[in-house]
Amino acid sequence: MKLKVAHNISTLVPYPPGKPIEELEREYGISGSIKLASNENAWGPSPRAVEAIKEALQNLHRYPDGSCYYLTQSLARKIGVKPEEIVFGNGSNELIGLLIAAFLQPGEDVVTSHPTFLMYQKLVQVQGGSNTVVELSADMRHDLKAILGAVSPKTRMIFLDNPNNPTGTIIDRHEFASFMEQLPQDIIVVLDEAYVDFMAPELRIDVLDYIRRSRPVAALRTFSKAYGLSGLRLGYGIMHAEMAGYLHRVRQPFNVNSLAQVGGVAALEDDEHYRMTLQKSREGIAWLSKEVAKLGCRPMGTHTNFFLIDVKGDSRQLYEHMLHQGVIIRPMEAYGYPEYIRITVGRAEENQRFIAALANSLKELGYA
Repeated sequence: MKLKVAHNISTLVPYPPGKPIEELEREYGISGSIKLASNENAWGPSPRAVEAIKEALQNLHRYPDGSCYYLTQSLARKIGVKPEEIVFGNGSNELIGLLIAAFLQPGEDVVTSHPTFLMYQKLVQVQGGSNTVVELSADMRHDLKAILGAVSPKTRMIFLDNPNNPTGTIIDRHEFASFMEQLPQDIIVVLDEAYVDFMAPELRIDVLDYIRRSRPVAALRTFSKAYGLSGLRLGYGIMHAEMAGYLHRVRQPFNVNSLAQVGGVAALEDDEHYRMTLQKSREGIAWLSKEVAKLGCRPMGTHTNFFLIDVKGDSRQLYEHMLHQGVIIRPMEAYGYPEYIRITVGRAEENQRFIAALANSLKELGYA
């Protein structure tokens, strides 16, 4: 087929999503697997959300509310923002694309870190922009000083995931304030806060303070992690109303489906399930870190529902060995950490199975 395809599209490498459990089990001839690889919520969605979704199924012949009115009102009350400062999307992924579509011209530059969420750079390339990539510091944190040094007259946006994926590290709020003071005020800073629910409140950056001072800062959040609604694809952005208005101009109509909207409202009302998720995640991370250290590995600190482990050996080989035991983890060689794995906290029985499988693999591979 003779197609004329722009160079920025023909050279684009597709995002590699994690394989579902069913596919991996077919491929490796195993069953009864557990998946601790995709930073999902092991306790699932709120029962209230599930019931609300069931009740909404009879209305699937109707288009969803294009303005997400009830979800917007509910969220605005919950987090203390104005409704016009919220934009909902088909996952926070869509919000990344909308920001780039609205504010980045071909040839302009976006600064990101490495490693980080891969979609920032891919969507910049789709738009015809250029990527400037700054390595994380030696302690696996965003190097704000180096990012400032990478800013040029062509720089239009900066993406910072806070907490960072895959390291689980965070940006110090005082260092961020200093960073913002030195940054040209016309550069948009996007804080991807997909895992912010797992952070201690006193460590979070006060995004609203910057919005109230009319700084071009946007925070992206999701219902996929703490609220356990990954399958519905529901995310949102918090930003100045003027910025939000431009995103509404470029977003698709009906971009958030009706089940996501009713599920989101119900999830926001279930504080008990939300608090349980955070508490069990903290407890699971603490237990796993202690047990991993007993095996001779080095667990890294985290502010999320996942953490890195230095296994002191080839992480890809360890991944394959554990996969044959029905335990799915994420090797980190593609992120520049060839001796690290990343695991998501699971339920108690899943965590115990992971430790048993890890101990067996470390022994058989000779890592410990």
